Amino acid sequence: MSPSKLSLRCVPLTLDRWTDLEKLFGAHGAQAGCWCMWWRQTASEFAAGKGDRNREALRTIVASGEPPGLLAYAGDEPVGWCAVAPRERYVRLARSRILKPIDEQPVWSIPCFFVARSYRRRGISARLLGAAVEFVRDRGGRIVEAYPIAPASDEYPAAYAYTGLLSTFLATGFEVVARPSPSRAIVRYAIQPSARPSRRRGAGK
Repeated sequence: MSPSKLSLRCVPLTLDRWTDLEKLFGAHGAQAGCWCMWWRQTASEFAAGKGDRNREALRTIVASGEPPGLLAYAGDEPVGWCAVAPRERYVRLARSRILKPIDEQPVWSIPCFFVARSYRRRGISARLLGAAVEFVRDRGGRIVEAYPIAPASDEYPAAYAYTGLLSTFLATGFEVVARPSPSRAIVRYAIQPSARPSRRRGAGK
């Protein structure tokens, strides 16, 4: 099925959808016991919590009533994930030399995606990205920021493209605001009250 014909719905992760996230992430917590906690922790905290402790840490965030991201469903099947939160929730960004803040404006960050293997390269990330912008808009945010890679080849391993591809962001209306390295960009989407993110044909992975 082509991306344009794939029927998806993207919704915030709430406690009643927790088992769907567990199903999507699997036994390895998406990637090496991460459970989408890598950006939220220091290196030592992450190493100590890898696996079950990280899973419980993320579940605690969900249980607090603060959705840490969005789930994408194809029918009843969870097929994709996108993390999104105010930048200050992600301590790794605050400590990063490459991804340090470019100004003092308050932003919401989209640091990573995870898509089920059988659904990759079918536009899931682009759909999640558009939904994430709307999620931020609904919460009063005005700037959405992300940190995609710009690989030299389309054959870049999916496991290393978890921050998203620059081409996907550009096709969804984001603009490059910094290039901290040849393979990394910082992009932003400025939310206007009546503006909606667009998705150009063929975008996504």
